Amino acid sequence: MSSQIDHLLNETRRFAPSAEFAANAVADASLYERAAADREGFWADQARELHWHTPFTKVLDWSNPPFAEWFADGELNVAYNCLDRHVEAGNGDRIALRWEGEPGDRRNVTYAELTDEVKRLSNVLIDLGIERGDRVAIYLPMIPEAIASMLAVARIGAVHSVVFGGFSADSLRSRIDDAGAKLVITADGGWRKGKVSPLKPAVDQALADRNGSGIQETVEHVLVVKRGENDVEWIDDRDIWWHDVVPQASAEHEAEAFPAENPLFILYTSGTTGKPKGILHTSGGYLTQAAFTNRVVHDVHPETDVYWCTADIGWITGHTYVTYGPLANGATQLLYEGTPDTPHPGRWWELIQNHGVTVFYTAPTAIRSFMKIGRDVPQSFDLSSLRLLGSVGEPINPEAWIWYRDIIGADRAPIVDTWWQTETGAIMISALPGVTETKPGSAQVPLPGISIDVVDDAGEPVGHGNGGLLVITEPWPSMLRGIWGDPDRFVETYWAKFADKGYYFAGDGARLDDDGDVWLLGRVDDVMNVSGHRLSTAEIESALVGHEGVAEAAVVGASDETTGQAVVAFVIIKSRYMKKNGVDGLGDVLRKWVGEQIGPIARPRDVYIVGELPKTRSGKIMRRLLRDVAEGREVGDTTTLADTAVMSVISAQVK
Repeated sequence: MSSQIDHLLNETRRFAPSAEFAANAVADASLYERAAADREGFWADQARELHWHTPFTKVLDWSNPPFAEWFADGELNVAYNCLDRHVEAGNGDRIALRWEGEPGDRRNVTYAELTDEVKRLSNVLIDLGIERGDRVAIYLPMIPEAIASMLAVARIGAVHSVVFGGFSADSLRSRIDDAGAKLVITADGGWRKGKVSPLKPAVDQALADRNGSGIQETVEHVLVVKRGENDVEWIDDRDIWWHDVVPQASAEHEAEAFPAENPLFILYTSGTTGKPKGILHTSGGYLTQAAFTNRVVHDVHPETDVYWCTADIGWITGHTYVTYGPLANGATQLLYEGTPDTPHPGRWWELIQNHGVTVFYTAPTAIRSFMKIGRDVPQSFDLSSLRLLGSVGEPINPEAWIWYRDIIGADRAPIVDTWWQTETGAIMISALPGVTETKPGSAQVPLPGISIDVVDDAGEPVGHGNGGLLVITEPWPSMLRGIWGDPDRFVETYWAKFADKGYYFAGDGARLDDDGDVWLLGRVDDVMNVSGHRLSTAEIESALVGHEGVAEAAVVGASDETTGQAVVAFVIIKSRYMKKNGVDGLGDVLRKWVGEQIGPIARPRDVYIVGELPKTRSGKIMRRLLRDVAEGREVGDTTTLADTAVMSVISAQVK
């Protein structure tokens, strides 16, 4: 099968940074030249921005691909780089975390206070028998203790596995078992959508006999933060209240240096087989690229910015751009516990107004949900503090990009649309906000020091103006070092397709435009074959959202006797449009619209107007389930959905 993906949608708008923004930006165009002249030397320079207890002499060891080692003979402590060095530099009074809980309670945590808490917790972990290399599972809401837990585990050379607080007891158990965790750090509960969502009860269930699998055997203790005040059961010799041990512990703890390749964390991502994949990241290379990308892409000025990345720490974005990148850079950031629409749909904009947020990094799915609600909500808040906007998690369609810039960024804040993955550890493709003339919908260009190409099935470059498979052609510092406990699966999943060339294949389709800029076309398994044409779901969804009435769209290919596959679209209509125009005949209007925007070949066979789309907790649309509906099949496994009831509603709307 050809990997050429037909590209039919054209976007011609351009946005250059203002002269003022460019003049004050952290990054300038010289970074590209330095990286091109000496890639390894460039990354060595970035690594030296960190504090090394033992300086490295070797940059990259790629003698046993695909197993890379970066800065391997150097030694550092990740937590020291995020905490102690800022205090020692005289910045202990700078606020590290401006925290707000969903009910509206607030805490400001300075770098000195966070360092103190992490040192105390490190001593508690050591008292509980946690040693270098041991695994600790973290199952917490977005509270300062969650950040402290990650950093304390890192400080003593142990390995954290953060599990998103919305995951079930079964999901938690499979991750605890796979990692062989010795300790779980959790809370009684956390606030979500106006009520306390219990967490400790799920841990209790996960550690008990689940479905005949027996009692969990590796976990020795459960450390519990009191947050929700909900009733919890207690096992005396296993469970420990945070407030009984952490404040009383010694605040003296010297950060020990560990080798750069010491494992830092495992983060589980869903695999096609159903068995979660534990993506393994190590210390020196990861922290180098996390800090560098946060500095140059988010243009972080630690003395003046209030930065806010809305991701939960249960996802890679929350690891790299909430915990490690911003704190390594000494930034001040907002940390928010709750959901965007509680207690009112403008909560995020209220937070930006009240905390003076200057840099805002969120997901396209959130932006589109705000479009659906309408511009009146954000326009009732003062968002003038915002100077830079970012997008992460999936390609952002041009109309959402323009709405984001106009309504949230007052038509002046640059947008950085970032492409990266759990596996890459840090941003790989993005604009540099003070350098790049941006194009709505394009991820733009590889960052300095990153080597990307778009190739055909044989691994040959497709060249400008063509689409194909996105590959990373050279190792990078924050790359995954393996799948926990399964090196064969690591090689097979990411490296086998282009083993002869040594390329990492991400599973994404992309095209290079005539300027060589990268446009993501979604997962390759989301490409449809319609009458011999390979069409990208992302482009058709983009066209649909370009219609004034559509807030969000998901497109799948369904079996069709005539064309092989047919385009089937599920769309959510903007509430303002619905009130004014109703939905009668809108399906036909949208079919015609796509035909005009892209071409007759892309016109959907069916357009279903729905109230919601099936999304995972991180906001990704589960097209597999929509394919089941479109083809009239029994809907598959819905356990990872944020709202498991949504599929029965959609199925009823389609019948």
